Amino acid sequence: MKGMGFLNAEKKKWMFPLFLTSLVAIFVAATLLNLRLVSYINTVNSILTLFQPRTMADPFTSCSTTNATPPPPPMPRFAYLISGSKGDLYKLWRTLHALYHPMNYYVVHLDLESPAQERQELASLVRMHPVFQEVGNVYMHDKANMVTYRGPTMVANTLHACAILLRRYKDWDWFINLSASDYPLLTQDDLIHTFSTLKRDVNFLHHTSNLGWKKYLRAMPLYIDPGLYEKDKSDIFRVWPKRSLPTAFKQFEGSAWMILSRDFVEYCVWGWDNLPRTLLMYYTNYVSSPEGYFQTVICNTRQFAHTVLNSDLHFIPWDNPPRQHPRTVSLADATRMIRSGAAFARKFSGKSPVLDKIDKELLGKNGSFTPGGWCAGKPLCSEVGNPRMLTPGPGADRLRGLIDRLMLPTKRPSCT
Repeated sequence: MKGMGFLNAEKKKWMFPLFLTSLVAIFVAATLLNLRLVSYINTVNSILTLFQPRTMADPFTSCSTTNATPPPPPMPRFAYLISGSKGDLYKLWRTLHALYHPMNYYVVHLDLESPAQERQELASLVRMHPVFQEVGNVYMHDKANMVTYRGPTMVANTLHACAILLRRYKDWDWFINLSASDYPLLTQDDLIHTFSTLKRDVNFLHHTSNLGWKKYLRAMPLYIDPGLYEKDKSDIFRVWPKRSLPTAFKQFEGSAWMILSRDFVEYCVWGWDNLPRTLLMYYTNYVSSPEGYFQTVICNTRQFAHTVLNSDLHFIPWDNPPRQHPRTVSLADATRMIRSGAAFARKFSGKSPVLDKIDKELLGKNGSFTPGGWCAGKPLCSEVGNPRMLTPGPGADRLRGLIDRLMLPTKRPSCT
C-alpha cells in the first residue's frame, strides 16, 4: 500500500505537465488548421463543382465562361433640337415626322420672330397628336428665344435645348441639332442600327484650325448681337476697336450642325470646368459664333479632343465661290446627295420636289411618319408597336460606309 501511494504521487507529478503540453499542441494545431481552413474549403468546393450536374434552367452552361458571347450594347437614343423661325411651321412639322422614333427625344422651337399664332399652333399640334401624347417624347419650348443668324443667341438656344433634354430625359446618348430646313436621308432605324456599333463617346463635328481669312474678319473684329437685349430681330453689327487673337486657347472653325455625345453635352452645360463658360463669353462678340464655339471647346479639352470625327454627317451644296452660304438643294443634287452617305441634308425649301423624292425613294414614307420596326396600326405608324424592333435598310449601309471612311488612319487624329 505504501508502494501504491508512491506511484500515485509520481503519476500526479507528470500528468499535469503532460496535460499542459497536450493543450499547447492542440492550440498550435488548431491555429495552423485555421490558417489553412479557407484555402482548404475553397479547394474542396472547386473539386465538388466538377461533379455538380447542370441545372434544367441553364442546360448549356459550361465550366468555362471565357468563350461566352457578351450581351449586345443597349439601343442608342438620340435627342434632337429642331428649330425654326417665321414661316417655318410646315417645314418643321414635316421634318419632325420624318425624324420621329418612339425611342428618341425631341425639342421643337420656333423663335420669337415667329408670330405668336404659329407658335400656339405648333404647341397645339404637339399636344393633340395621339402618338406624341401616348409616348411623351416631344417637347416644345414654353418660352421662345430670340435667335439671330450668325449670332451667339443661336449658341445660347442650342445650350438651352441641351439643358432641357438633360433635365427631362436621363437615357439618351447623342444630341443632334437641326433646323426646319434640314431633312433626313435615311430612316431612324438606319441611324439607330448604325450608331449601335459605335462607342458612345464619339462626336461628329466638322472642324479646322486653319482659319485663313476668318482670322482677320471673324476672330479679331468685335460684333454685337441685338438679340441679347432686344425683342425684335435685327442683324449683328460691328463695333471698334479690334481685339487681338487669343493665346489661352486654340481656335477652331467648322459647321454649325453637329452630333454630340451626352458626356460632352453635360460638360458644356453643367460647366464643372471653366473653359466652356470662358469660351461662351469670348464667342459672344464673334461673327458666326455657332460655327466655332463647340469646335473650340471640344478641341481644347483633352478629355474629349480624341473623340472627334471630322464631319457633321450632312450633305450641303455651297455657293462657289466663296462657299459661305449653302444653296437650296435641287433635283440636280440628288445623285451626289445619295452617294455622299450623309445622314442629313440642307437646305430645302418648304415644298421642294426633292423632299418628295427623298420620302419615296430613301425613307419609304407614304404617310405622316417614316416607317420603322416600331410602326403598328392602320394606317401604318398610327400606333406604337415594339419600339425596340429595327428594320434597317440601304441607308444604314451608306452611313456605315461614310463613318468607316472617317475612321481611316489618314483621316485622324482630329483637332489639329
